[in-house]
Amino acid sequence: MLEKLLPPPIAVVERNDDPEVDLYPEEAAVLGNAVDKRRREFSTARWCAREALKVLGLPPAPILPGPKREPLWPPGVVGAITHCTGYRAVALAHASDFSTIGIDAEPHAPAPDGVLKAIAIQAEQDRMADLAATDPAVCWDRLLFSAKESVYKAWFPVAQRWLGFEDADITLDPSGTFEARILLADAPVSGYSGQWLVRDGILLTAIAVPA
Repeated sequence: MLEKLLPPPIAVVERNDDPEVDLYPEEAAVLGNAVDKRRREFSTARWCAREALKVLGLPPAPILPGPKREPLWPPGVVGAITHCTGYRAVALAHASDFSTIGIDAEPHAPAPDGVLKAIAIQAEQDRMADLAATDPAVCWDRLLFSAKESVYKAWFPVAQRWLGFEDADITLDPSGTFEARILLADAPVSGYSGQWLVRDGILLTAIAVPA
């Protein structure tokens, strides 16, 4: 599904189940006493990452989390990881082709009560009614959350700083695209363009910025 949102030569690997994975010792150490759900998410994401590195012509390598839990890719590689119930995915590219990538997957269901007000600035909340009237089958509040997650994943490797939900104004388009305007005065980028898709109960958003 994610390949429909990201251009080549980005390597996309997706799984709907959890294969057996032999983690590198340093990856296993990161998990510690994590619960089974976390172990399966982490391990399958590493399996996807190794397969994506293979597509790029690169050897497998341990993928450890950074100080903000961001994945630390091998030198010369950019990418992102996402996972939700029943779905895991990794998108990777050579840094010579793309400067940053952001992806997010969510179950296609309404966001829990209170989430929209917590993540959306007033302008975004005001647009929700028109979106719901245009296509009531889409869970627009969950889509907005996902788009904000993709924006953050694209932002952090470039800016190396936090971006709050309130720091991006996202306009969702029913055609399957979205625009994100960064509201920080000193932002290194002014915004991002992304795409979204709903299929098989999964909602996906993606951003890819050419180098």
